[in-house]
Amino acid sequence: MRILGIDPGLERIGYGAVRREGSRLTAEEYGLIQTPRIELPERLALVRREVTQLLERVRPDAVATEQLLFSVNRKTAMDVAKSLGVILCAVAEHGAPWTEFAPGAVKLSVVGNGGAEKKQVQFMVTRLLGLAETPKPDDVADALALAVCLALRSRPGA
Repeated sequence: MRILGIDPGLERIGYGAVRREGSRLTAEEYGLIQTPRIELPERLALVRREVTQLLERVRPDAVATEQLLFSVNRKTAMDVAKSLGVILCAVAEHGAPWTEFAPGAVKLSVVGNGGAEKKQVQFMVTRLLGLAETPKPDDVADALALAVCLALRSRPGA
């Protein structure tokens, strides 16, 4: 099973594709989609194109995103929500099942503690996927954590 985790944003979108074979997890591809500071409609169109290309390349069996939380900066929160809407449209057109996780649920699945620190999550993602170093930037590590979370929750007996 191939799972794609997407950490939504407008300026930076982290992604990570993880393959689950039995109890083994492997990172297949991960990276960052960055958008230039252009007008919002064009920027959202670029997000859609990039995510569509990612979905066509990775061909995930399932997609996981992070639940958006209230932000003090309303404009930033609205822009991220708009980007997430575009991402979800691309996911729906691809046809892969979609799951959304709250940050605490990801921490609980990956670390065993819903209040874990970001560094603890990154350590466990690196270890579970057998990576030589922690993926950077945080958006990429977060996307891999989302994919790992869904992989751990969707295995038989989980």
